[in-house]
Amino acid sequence: MTCYPTMLALAAAAAAAAAAVVVLAGGAWADEQTPSPPAPNQAAPPAAPPAAAPSPPPFPAMAGALTANPGPTTFDLGLLGKKVTVTGAVTGFGQWQDNVSPGDHDAQLDVSNAQIFINKSDGLIQYFLEVGAYSLPAIGTPYIPASRATRDFYGVLPQGFLKIAPTASFSIEAGALPTLAGAEDTFSFENMNIERGLLWNQENAVNRGVQVNYAMGPVAFSASLNDGYYSGRYSWLSGSATWTIDKTNTLELVATGNTAHTDISTVATLLFQNNQQLYNIIYTHTQGPWTIEPYFQYTHVPRIPGIGALQAASTYGGALLVSYAFAKSKLAGFSVPVRMEFIASTGAVANGAPNLLYGAGSKAWSITVTPTYQYRIYFIRAELSYVGTSGATAGSVFGPTGAATSQTRALLETGLLF
Repeated sequence: MTCYPTMLALAAAAAAAAAAVVVLAGGAWADEQTPSPPAPNQAAPPAAPPAAAPSPPPFPAMAGALTANPGPTTFDLGLLGKKVTVTGAVTGFGQWQDNVSPGDHDAQLDVSNAQIFINKSDGLIQYFLEVGAYSLPAIGTPYIPASRATRDFYGVLPQGFLKIAPTASFSIEAGALPTLAGAEDTFSFENMNIERGLLWNQENAVNRGVQVNYAMGPVAFSASLNDGYYSGRYSWLSGSATWTIDKTNTLELVATGNTAHTDISTVATLLFQNNQQLYNIIYTHTQGPWTIEPYFQYTHVPRIPGIGALQAASTYGGALLVSYAFAKSKLAGFSVPVRMEFIASTGAVANGAPNLLYGAGSKAWSITVTPTYQYRIYFIRAELSYVGTSGATAGSVFGPTGAATSQTRALLETGLLF
């Protein structure tokens, strides 16, 4: 099922073809003769109508305060596509935090994204390729530098898939796909906040597998057979139904889970979460300068003694994501996203319940504020986040001994989305 060799070859071919197009186009422009002005009393030829501006590509998703380049570069790559867009994200950030966990740092600088996106989004055969390095900063967890994150999570081709779309309402995708779960996406530039949240820490991010999509009027359905938390075992089933109520309101229901028990444990494959079921209810309201997105999440890990889950356990929580954009004022380009969350886990350490948070039966809450400014393809944003906990198991929280019950972070991210 893994599509990496094919997709890497396609990425290389697309990049080479794009370079050839640029070189050939440059040579043609250099050799082109300047047209002579019309003779006296001879009417000038009518001006050609302006070409339609290209639209932002559909992938990667951009549901946050930042917006994709509205005029992406488009290439004619022949057999690989007549309208292939090439965009990208080059971003870096600095971070300071208190109550530093072992192996982490109180202050650090790093690349958060150095990626190129290749989209063919028309015709029967479509594809998307995402190539490059990235980090996945998330509140409440130690930071993993981009060099290690790229190697240990999803490699230099974190997302890439082939899409067959025989009609506008039906399509099939296969490859490394973005998850259907949750309201936040995988990479920092896609989201309202730099760091992903506490609920995101329970969700998977990239699924290798096959997905079917079907739209019927205002309702869109997706169903997927995949490997869950990047486990390589294709035993997960995922489904979503999205109802576009009107132009400002949508409601989404998500259900996903493992149909088998697996004992795989890696940086990307969390042992207990890879054996769970997860459910979301996500509501989105967008009107004028406001984006308001509350969502609820429930997860459940059954009793599986073979992986150390001697008692079943669950998490339940909710989040509220709000963003206000100063679109029509002297502050045009500025926006202020805010995220508030609460999550709790069930079970008891004494009964052998799995640790799904900061110890069995622990609770956590957070608030994150991310003032943002974007000018064309350039942006800069700051962030302040706070995570508090209760009922945590000593050694499972923050600080050098894992006994601190809270953590505060300050971040600054800047870059361009070309």
